[in-house]
Amino acid sequence: MTTATGLVRALIDAGQTVAVAESLTGGRLCATLIDVSGASATVAGGITAYSAGSKSAVLGVDADQIATHGTVSAVTARLMAAAVRERFATDWAISTTGVAGPYTSENQPVGRVHIAIAGHELLEARQLDLRGDRDAIRNATVAACIDFLVARLGTNRA
Repeated sequence: MTTATGLVRALIDAGQTVAVAESLTGGRLCATLIDVSGASATVAGGITAYSAGSKSAVLGVDADQIATHGTVSAVTARLMAAAVRERFATDWAISTTGVAGPYTSENQPVGRVHIAIAGHELLEARQLDLRGDRDAIRNATVAACIDFLVARLGTNRA
């Protein structure tokens, strides 16, 4: 597992930037990244769009796509990542959406999470099925996002 420090250093070494769009993690991913000294050189910012309405109004995610696929979906995660990358004009963007619990949402089980990465000619989502309480699910999502982006940095330069 890569740390936030490792990701920030990799981005700085590559001369690349990142932005985040968060729902499930509520700003935790961005906070984790900016806790790293020197992050201002690479982290452009983040948007916490928790409700379906804010995903449309703030990020510009098509409301019809959300209505069709739900807020907890790979489609919505990809649209969120693409939108925040465009808004911040970064090399990379990552998004989170899912169900942290304790209750199910949109017929999705607790622990169902979708994360996505947008980069030059790359728009990829992953589904995670995590276990634990609300805090554990959110923390595991942050860790998965960091690992996901580090893996893509090594194989696809934005």
